[in-house]
Amino acid sequence: MREAAEVQGGGSANPKASGLGQGGHVNDSYAVPPILKQYWHTALRWRWLIGAIIAGALAVGLIVTLLTPARYTASSQIEISREQKKITNVEGLDSATADSDMEFYETQYALLRSYSLGERVTRKLDLARRDDFFAAHGISLDAERFGAADQSNLTAGQLAAREKLATKLLLDNIEVSPVRRSRLVDLSYTSRSPTLSAQVVNAWASQFIAASMDRQLASTADARRFLEERLGNLRARLEQSEREAVTYASRNDIVTLDAVRGTDGKTQVQRTMIQSDLEALNTALNAARADRIAAESRLTGRSDDDNVDALTNPTITQLRQKRADVASDYAKMIVRFEPNYPTAKALMMQIKSLDEAIARETARVGNSRAQSYREALKREQDLGAQVAALKGRLDEQQHDAIQYNIYQREADTNRQLYDALLQRYKEIGIAGSVGVSNIVVVDPAGVPSAPSAPSLPKNMALAFVIGLALAVIATLALEQIDEGISQPGQIQQLFQLPLLGHVPLSDSSVTEGIEDPKSYFSEAYFTIRSNLAFTTDHGLPRSFIVTSTQPAEGKSTTSYALARIIGRTGKNVLLVDGDMRSPDIHHLLGLDNAVGLSNALAGDDNVAALIRSTPHKGLSVLTSGPKPPSAAELLSSDRIRHLVGELQGMFDHVIIDAPPILGLSDAPLLGRAVEGAVLVIQAEGAAVRGVRAAISRLRMVNTHIFGTVLTKIKASELAYGYGYGYGYGYGDDVENKAA
Repeated sequence: MREAAEVQGGGSANPKASGLGQGGHVNDSYAVPPILKQYWHTALRWRWLIGAIIAGALAVGLIVTLLTPARYTASSQIEISREQKKITNVEGLDSATADSDMEFYETQYALLRSYSLGERVTRKLDLARRDDFFAAHGISLDAERFGAADQSNLTAGQLAAREKLATKLLLDNIEVSPVRRSRLVDLSYTSRSPTLSAQVVNAWASQFIAASMDRQLASTADARRFLEERLGNLRARLEQSEREAVTYASRNDIVTLDAVRGTDGKTQVQRTMIQSDLEALNTALNAARADRIAAESRLTGRSDDDNVDALTNPTITQLRQKRADVASDYAKMIVRFEPNYPTAKALMMQIKSLDEAIARETARVGNSRAQSYREALKREQDLGAQVAALKGRLDEQQHDAIQYNIYQREADTNRQLYDALLQRYKEIGIAGSVGVSNIVVVDPAGVPSAPSAPSLPKNMALAFVIGLALAVIATLALEQIDEGISQPGQIQQLFQLPLLGHVPLSDSSVTEGIEDPKSYFSEAYFTIRSNLAFTTDHGLPRSFIVTSTQPAEGKSTTSYALARIIGRTGKNVLLVDGDMRSPDIHHLLGLDNAVGLSNALAGDDNVAALIRSTPHKGLSVLTSGPKPPSAAELLSSDRIRHLVGELQGMFDHVIIDAPPILGLSDAPLLGRAVEGAVLVIQAEGAAVRGVRAAISRLRMVNTHIFGTVLTKIKASELAYGYGYGYGYGYGDDVENKAA
C-alpha cells in the first residue's frame, strides 16, 4: 500500500515547479476542479441555508396563494385589417401603402393600451360611480377624497379623481396580446368579478372600434375645413385672374370668337374678331382681284360684235333675230317686187332701223365692260387697303396677346387648382360620411366560470424559482464574505504554492488514526510525506518546520503524523516542539515537559540528554521544555542554527513544530535555521489575506516554503472529489467518521 501511495505521491522532485497537488496529480487536472464541481461543492457547503431559503419561499408562496382572493380573467379577440372595407371607390386620406408597414400594427397595439381609450371605457361603463368596480380590485376609497358611497352628491373634483383612478386600474389590469403572424389580437381583463371582467373586455373592444372611427371622422372633418379654406382663397384668386384677363382683352380690343380648353385644362384661343375680319376681307380681295382680271380680259378682248357679252346679250340677240326675220321678208319681197316697192322700202327701212338699234346696244355693251373694269379695279384697291390696315391691327394684337396669354394661363392654373380641390373636397365628404371600420370583434368575451388566479402550481413554481434565486444570491454573498479556504484547488490559485496534501476532519484521535496504516488519516499523511520527498534534489528535507497562520489549524498534529510516517520508513526522526509558548507535542506522546528545547537554547550543551526516545519506530522527541521569559530572544541567537546542525548530525530528519506565524516572530526565526517550511492551512479557517501575510513573513526571512497542507476538510468535500479512496473504499470510511 505504501508503494501505491508512493506512486500516487510521485511525479516531480519539485512540486512548486511542477504544480503537484494531492495524490501527485498536476494542478491543471486536480488543483482547479471543473467549474460545475466547484458550484456543486459550494451548494453542499451551504445546503442547509439553501434548503431553508427555498422552504421559506415555498411557505410564503403557499400562504400568499391561500390568502389571495380569486381573480377572474375574461378574454376577447379582435381582428385588425390592414385596409378598410371599400364601400365606395373614393380614396380616403391615408395612402394605400402606409397600412402595409409594420408600424401600422405597432401603432394599433399602442392605441389599445392608450390612456384615452381607458377614459372612454370608464365613461362608457360609468365606472367612476360604481363602487363595485373599485371593490373588484380590492380598492377601498377614501370618503374625503373620492366621496361617499352615495355618488349622487359627488363634486367635480371627486368625480375626476374617481375617473382617474378607474382609468389607472383599467390600464393596470388590461392585457393586449397580439397573435404572432396574424391580424388577431387577444384582449383580456382580470378582476375579482367575472361579470365585470367580461363587461370591461367587451367595452374595450367596442370603444376601440368607436375611437378608430372617430379618428377617421375627425381627420376627415379637419381635411374638409382645410379644403374649404383653400377653396375660398382659390376662388378669389380665380375670379381676380379671370377679371384681369377680361379687362385686359377689353382694353386692348381683343375679341375672342372661338376659344376651346385643351385636355391639360389650358384655354386655347382659335380666332379673334380681327383675325376673322382679315380672313373675310382677304377672301373678298381675292374675289375682287379675280373680277378685275376678268373685266380687264373682257375689256382688252375681241371687237364689240364678237365679244361674249354681245353674243350673250339678250337684247342684242332679240334684235338680231328680229332683223333676220325682217331681212328674210325683204329677200322674199325683192324676188317679187322692185326695191322701190313701198313694202320693200318699208322693210329696208325697218332693217336699217334694227341695225342701228343693234349697233347702239353693242356700243352700250362695250361701254359697260369698261365700267365693270373700273368698278372691279376700284373694289380691289379698296379691299387691299382694308386688308393692309387689318394686318397692322393684327400685328399689334399679337403683341398684346402675349400679356393676355399670361393672364389667361394664370386664370387656367387657378381654375385647375380650384377644380382639383373641389373634386377632392367632394370625395372626402363622401368617404367621411361612410363610417366603416377595419376592426372587427372575432370572439366576444363571455363571463368566466372559473378563476384564473391564484394558481397553486404556478405560485409554488414561482416561489421555488424565487427561493432558488435568493438562495443563490445568499450563497454567493456568503462565499464572497467567507475568506477561508474551502477546496484544495484554491491553494494553487490563490497562493501559487504546491499542495502537498489534505487531511479530512475526523472525530477519532490523532494517535488512533496514525496507528492504523490503512486508515484514511494515515494514508493522507503518507501521501503528504511522499510529495514532500520531491521538494528537494536530495529527497525528503533533512530539516523543516511545520507552522500555520494561526493557532489550532493542525500544525502539531501534522508534525507528529509526519514524524511517525517518516519513522516507519526506517529513518531516524527527531520531532522538536518549537512552540515554547503553547507546547502540545508532549501531550500527544504522553510525556512530561520538564526539560527540552528551551534548556538547549538557554545554554545546556548536553543536547543528547534532553532528547527522549519514544515507543514508536524511528521517532525521538525534543519537547519544548520550561516556558522561557522570552522565547523570541532565545530564537534570535545563533544557537538555534548550531543546535539544528548538531541535531541533523544525530538524526536523518529533524521536524520542528513551530508556533503560528501571525502575531509572533518565532516561526520566521526558526525558519532561518532549517531547509524550509511546511505551511498548514485549516479548511474554512484562516482568511486568505492572513495566509498571504504569513507567506510574506516567511519569505521576508528567505524561508523556503516546500508546500502547504490543507487540514480539517469536511466529509462532503472528501465524498465529492477530494477523498482518499484509491480503490480501497476510504471515502465511505470518511463519510462515516467525519465530524
